[in-house]
Amino acid sequence: MKKQIISLQIIIFSLISFYSHSTEQNWKPAQDGDKIILIRHAKAPGGGDPEGFKIEDCKTQRNLDEFGINQSKKIGKLFKEKKIKIDQVLSSQWCRCKDTAKYAFGNFKEFSALNSTYTQPYDQNEKQQIKDLKNYIKSWSGKGGNLVLVTHYVIILAITGETTRSGELVITDKNFKVLSSIDTF
Repeated sequence: MKKQIISLQIIIFSLISFYSHSTEQNWKPAQDGDKIILIRHAKAPGGGDPEGFKIEDCKTQRNLDEFGINQSKKIGKLFKEKKIKIDQVLSSQWCRCKDTAKYAFGNFKEFSALNSTYTQPYDQNEKQQIKDLKNYIKSWSGKGGNLVLVTHYVIILAITGETTRSGELVITDKNFKVLSSIDTF
């Protein structure tokens, strides 16, 4: 029985060590700079937005809960701990994205190309938004820092083909080739 417990402890330690190492490796592209870091907004309970929500009124939207606020702060701390240089932070105009950006990074600018296209009438904007986003990235010159984009599941999926959890980071090059992802849940 004692051998089984020791074997189990070795396996658990190995898995923890592997996870820590892989997480460190996942940060490497961002540490190198000049990357695009897409972040799905932190945890906001529910799905989509309530019927009749208004983009300019946070009270009518699905917003971050306490976990989401803490997750956003954790994202900011991780960027500092991992020494990730930031050139600029852009956010969707949805309140859960703006709040994620605010709690994680403080300063950000709104960028409508990052807005959700999940529901009507916004779903009709997807092609134009993706075109605008790609054009922005083409003209972006990071000067060693990274471009952080706080957005929604549907935008990250459309641009990278990757599915994401709340608060997950997807690190890409300027052609949106996925280099790594980091789950902060």
